[in-house]
Amino acid sequence: MSKIRLGLVGCGGMGHRHLYGLAELYKVGLCRFEPSVVCDPRRENAESLAQKIKEIFGTQPVIVGNISEIKDQDLQAIDICTDPRHHHTICVEAASKGWDIMTEKPMGLTVRACQIMRQASDEAGCILSVAENYRRDPINRMGKALLDAGIIGSPRYMIHNTAGGEDKMMITVWRHLKNVSGLLLDVGVHFADIMEYYMGPVSDIYAQTRLHEKIRYNEMAGRDPDSSPRHSPGGVYEHWQAEMPAEFEATAEDAAYATLTFESGAVCQYVEEHATFGQGFWHRGIYGSVGSMELPGDRSGQPVTIVRDGNTLQGEQLLELIPNFALDEATSVLFGGERLWRYDFPFPETDRKLIAIEYYDFAEAIDKNCQPEVDGYMGMRSVAVSYGIMESGQAGRQVSMESMMANDINNYQQEINESLGI
Repeated sequence: MSKIRLGLVGCGGMGHRHLYGLAELYKVGLCRFEPSVVCDPRRENAESLAQKIKEIFGTQPVIVGNISEIKDQDLQAIDICTDPRHHHTICVEAASKGWDIMTEKPMGLTVRACQIMRQASDEAGCILSVAENYRRDPINRMGKALLDAGIIGSPRYMIHNTAGGEDKMMITVWRHLKNVSGLLLDVGVHFADIMEYYMGPVSDIYAQTRLHEKIRYNEMAGRDPDSSPRHSPGGVYEHWQAEMPAEFEATAEDAAYATLTFESGAVCQYVEEHATFGQGFWHRGIYGSVGSMELPGDRSGQPVTIVRDGNTLQGEQLLELIPNFALDEATSVLFGGERLWRYDFPFPETDRKLIAIEYYDFAEAIDKNCQPEVDGYMGMRSVAVSYGIMESGQAGRQVSMESMMANDINNYQQEINESLGI
């Protein structure tokens, strides 16, 4: 089978994380991509990624500063790892060249940007895949199998609450800026996707939002990244964090308190708090007509817990309830088994493995000319749920997902769309 010539667009922290994910596939013999081009306006980033490709794959990719410099024949697919402001413009240009596209989440910076991406890829007949990793966690696969098997009965409500963060920078400055991303979008799309993965489509949203911490602090500023502990996702961002300002103004909301209704009639109590001091918390639980299911933090490898008929079930006991449950080939090989109920890897390794599964799914879609698991429609829904929370918070009323997907409600997003020129 011939290799799929791939371009990595955006060679900073996320670009490096994606390459390490691709390397995981390569190590187990499941990589169908040949990383042929690296693209970043910052030459240092592109050269760093190119050097790592040479070390891992033994090939030398072409280095360019702009996607327009890439020759059409050099590529078949691209992976967009830039900040979200550029996702839609790169997608449109790639689609015009007939390249298949995988993009990091959030799919686009606004619902309108997502619409543009879907239209461009649909008209060109290109695959558009969104790199959403939480649902691919083996523990979430098991949780979904338990739910689908009716082990807790019909789902009635979900609690999805998380809090922490204080006044610290989360990964990068741009994740705190409304016109580039914002925490409720950057993190929120993960949670939006996982809620719909478990509970089905959201129908309505009512929320309040806040910007609690208007000044954020970067603890890595000016430090030597090589002598500092690695705490960022994938352990790859410290190099760039050292160059970022020690403090800066945040312009995007950092807290959301919402009630979401699903088309099934089930309800979710949702708290996403990135400015909590003191005791943080995590709680994701689903409550059904005959029992409840507690889900662990994503990428933690911890087990699911079921409470039913007065009994608490966990671990291998749960596998007996879902005899047909089996992970796909890539997940089984990467995590070490078809029927996992827990795993124990260092976080950076888990992060790489889940990105590897994203790539595997993207390659499958290209080879079979079919839709990826998280396509442009699903990626756009996650963005619409996240902005539905923010639009509701600004408007002070309930908003429907139908209106959000149609881009009929966009007062909060208007300033962002104007800054994008769309």
